[in-house]
Amino acid sequence: MLRYLSVNGEHKSEKVIEKSRFITTSAHVEGEEQAKAFISRVSAEYADATHNCFAYICDDLGNFLRFSDAGEPQGTAGMPILEVIKNKKLYKTAVVVTRYFGGIKLGAGGLLRAYSGCAAENLDAAQKVLYEMCSESFYAVGYNSVDAAMRYFSESGADVTAVDYADEVVFTVAVKKSEEEQFNRGAIDRLNGRIRISKIREYFFPFKI
Repeated sequence: MLRYLSVNGEHKSEKVIEKSRFITTSAHVEGEEQAKAFISRVSAEYADATHNCFAYICDDLGNFLRFSDAGEPQGTAGMPILEVIKNKKLYKTAVVVTRYFGGIKLGAGGLLRAYSGCAAENLDAAQKVLYEMCSESFYAVGYNSVDAAMRYFSESGADVTAVDYADEVVFTVAVKKSEEEQFNRGAIDRLNGRIRISKIREYFFPFKI
């Protein structure tokens, strides 16, 4: 996958349903280890709660997922939270819904609606980012071509992450992988071939939407 949608950082929300207090915390997670650490931290923060139910998808394909009802009746908490994450097409996203029981039983249907509703409201309000595959390369030019190169990078919206001045000037530039070929052709054309391009790496970069 060259791109995927996730939440940006962490987001917390709170709601009272039939005297039960629900606190929902969502976060972007890079892999299962980070997802487990996030869940452990939130559960420790609300260690006195009746339940800390959770779900997460910790890869960018939707294949690595987990959920837990954390003591609620089977199928009333973890799975509904997971379905909300899936329906919103979010990846590398974890959600913990904490419940402080208020004395009124909600029943299976009420619990399902409460947990899924809290997760949905939280994720709707959380800031989303589009993680897109970027390509980072070295662009080496002579000193007489520096101004032209800088203008091209600026006009193209490329992210210049570093500049090294030595025998020649080497720009470290990141562009979206989907635009890499067109960007490189444009650079070669703009500088009349007086540029050397050496690819460094590819990685996911979060773009705000």
